[in-house]
Amino acid sequence: MNNIYIYSHADCLLKKNGINHPERSERLHSIISSINEMDKLNISNKDAPLVDLNIVDLIHPKKYIEDIFLKIPKEGLTSVEKEPYADTFLCPSSKNAILRACGSGIAAAENLINNSIKRHFCAIRPPGHHAESTRANGFCFINNVAVTARYLQNKYQVKKIAIIDFDVHHGNGTQEIFYQDETVVYGSIHQSPLFPGTGLEEEVGVGNIYNAPISKNTNAKDFHLIFDNKILSNIDKFKPEIIIISAGFDAHYRDPLAQINLESEDFYLITKKIVEIANSHSNGNIISFLEGGYDVIALSESIKHHLISLSE
Repeated sequence: MNNIYIYSHADCLLKKNGINHPERSERLHSIISSINEMDKLNISNKDAPLVDLNIVDLIHPKKYIEDIFLKIPKEGLTSVEKEPYADTFLCPSSKNAILRACGSGIAAAENLINNSIKRHFCAIRPPGHHAESTRANGFCFINNVAVTARYLQNKYQVKKIAIIDFDVHHGNGTQEIFYQDETVVYGSIHQSPLFPGTGLEEEVGVGNIYNAPISKNTNAKDFHLIFDNKILSNIDKFKPEIIIISAGFDAHYRDPLAQINLESEDFYLITKKIVEIANSHSNGNIISFLEGGYDVIALSESIKHHLISLSE
């Protein structure tokens, strides 16, 4: 059984988005409660550090981040978007939550490289895969997976990284950042049409982007078949040195923001298939980040299956 390092911080619970907003602190509370119940797994809990802006600058220009921080209100909420798409909010506690969400990945990268810890899960919020190089959107400000990938390449000369995204929404930010970068392969299975409206199959980058859009009401059997054939087969051919997961759990049938019919147990099988590729090509090295998942019951159940599979 593999030891799993789990990174989180109380600052991530302080990020507020307003009443009835789907990306709320209860999501992370439910995950932490689930983790605390999993006494049979070999789990090490770690505090997510604040990321240095010089590291964030590997992906996002400092001015972009500084401008976001200048918009943080002293009280209440401020949107970084214009109506009618104003759902990405800043609150007085946003800065540390944003920096720790990204910092979790840097801590994971360091422990992976220097301490040979193979399995990592970043239980953080806000999420990141919608954040483009200079645009916050979809509840996201810093693209946590992208910064981690570039940090591993920049500091440790990792040559081939695969990012696998099974969030029900396409990771437009991750795709935009690596669209012309053959050293990073990005594979995403996601409902379409659905926010953010990107992720068509013909969006292929330089042959490093693999999108598998699926229609609403897709069942588990078809989901796994498409995931295997259009995403995992290409990741397997790429033979990555490290796999990073954008782990969204909103393809669950209970989720209020989408209409895909996975059950909690399906996330065990999804993760198991990723683990098999990591064991074959990546020395078992996986860093997983929480992205979406907006029904707390579905999230708390699905996380358990994800972590059990990561531990194997």
